[in-house]
Amino acid sequence: MARRSDLVLEITPELVLRAYACGIFPMADSADDPNLFWVEPTDRGVLPLERFHVPRRLARTVRSDRFTIRIDADFDAVIDACAAPRPGRRSTWINQPIRRLYGSLFYAGHVHTVEAWRDGRLVGGLYGVKLGAAFFGESMFSFERDASKVALVHLVARLKRGGFRLLDTQFVTEHLEQFGTEELPREIYYERLQAALAGAADFRPFPEDEAGAPVPGAAILQALATAR
Repeated sequence: MARRSDLVLEITPELVLRAYACGIFPMADSADDPNLFWVEPTDRGVLPLERFHVPRRLARTVRSDRFTIRIDADFDAVIDACAAPRPGRRSTWINQPIRRLYGSLFYAGHVHTVEAWRDGRLVGGLYGVKLGAAFFGESMFSFERDASKVALVHLVARLKRGGFRLLDTQFVTEHLEQFGTEELPREIYYERLQAALAGAADFRPFPEDEAGAPVPGAAILQALATAR
């Protein structure tokens, strides 16, 4: 269950950030709907960083570097892919206001992408919002097997290495359950959110980040095993 409230104020990127800090996020009914509404889930999905589980087969894929993982390389392509129809889902909640708002937040440094590339093609990835030591996952996509899962593993390694305290998934899905996602009552989630917002974290904690180079999968798995 989730509370829904139609927007009555002009929504701006700054208002979106304030909403996240209150445990609320915007959505739309469809890509063609010009309107947005606020969502506040009764039970909030989170992925505990300290208990993140990487299945053995997926770990082998991460270590193989089958996909080249890039950070913040092509936001427009990522959100286009997240909004694209896929089997079992003809419509999307990513409408033009969502594109505009999150695009503005990306260029302001509050939104980040983790992108899986193969043979020069974007084949999987995700994007989300950073505030303090909290990261709010928004959407992910995959055009090849395991592409989005590898992107998620790279994301969690970054968050652990960079000192993040909360990974918000909004809801618990079957796709995320295998990694250890859990639901928190609204009150407990809000307490953890406020603690995370009071902290500081680095989304680019690897030495390769300064040169804009991909981080090898072996380094990602090592970071997951050693970071606290």
